Amino acid sequence: MADAAAGNLGGRRVLIVEDEYMIADELRLELEDRGAEVLGPVPSVRAALELLSSEARVDGATLDVTLGREESFPVADVLLARNIPFVFTTGYDDWAIPEPYRSCPRCSKPADIEEIIRALFG
Repeated sequence: MADAAAGNLGGRRVLIVEDEYMIADELRLELEDRGAEVLGPVPSVRAALELLSSEARVDGATLDVTLGREESFPVADVLLARNIPFVFTTGYDDWAIPEPYRSCPRCSKPADIEEIIRALFG
């Protein structure tokens, strides 16, 4: 695989779960510019879970914590179970993340693409 630490994501498949269109589209463009294949963006837990159930390979994901009136933690559970790296993107402080997810990587919005790449692929 490409050297993700250098920002080259060639061949990596990254799921974007984000309900704000402009943020999702900007993140999609930034990831694609670095060679990633973007899955989504999807705006809801249901859409994310459906996509995850139909995709054999997902290399990483970005999860907006709050999606409308729901939270993305059910998606995080599936990603954890499948050992897929992900990063929460949120405007909330650490205290807003439930205890079971506090050790998961988190990027504050507006999230920097380099920070997201480091959190996902180190």
